[in-house]
Amino acid sequence: MDDLDRNIIGLLSADARVSVATLSRRLKVARSTIQARLERLETGGVIAGYTLKLGEAAREGRLRASVLLTIEPRSQAAVLARLRSIAEIERVFTTSGRFDFLVQVACPNTQVLDSVLDQIGAMTGVRASESLIHLSTKIDRAV
Repeated sequence: MDDLDRNIIGLLSADARVSVATLSRRLKVARSTIQARLERLETGGVIAGYTLKLGEAAREGRLRASVLLTIEPRSQAAVLARLRSIAEIERVFTTSGRFDFLVQVACPNTQVLDSVLDQIGAMTGVRASESLIHLSTKIDRAV
């Protein structure tokens, strides 16, 4: 990836709906160059797809939390399979350090969050958990 690729990705990160013609004008390169770069970035797996990013207004009414889990040795696959079955779980990351998983949860209210946390805590193989409720987003640079 060179500077042009990074600039294309940067513009698409800000607005995934921007046209090839607009990218071409903003970056001062031929439209065919932009199209070829996009195709290469897509086939190379750098760009996996185009999507929208919800703003705070769309997230209102959703309670979000991160749950840090410590898993018993050799239980990771089984716990991950059970986590997959809980609809409110958006993402699961493996981590280094004291915790094995970081689980991102989104729920409509505290009752549902409480139920999800109970389900996670009751899973065989979960040794310990710690929950962090998200209050507000101060910086969001996620692509």
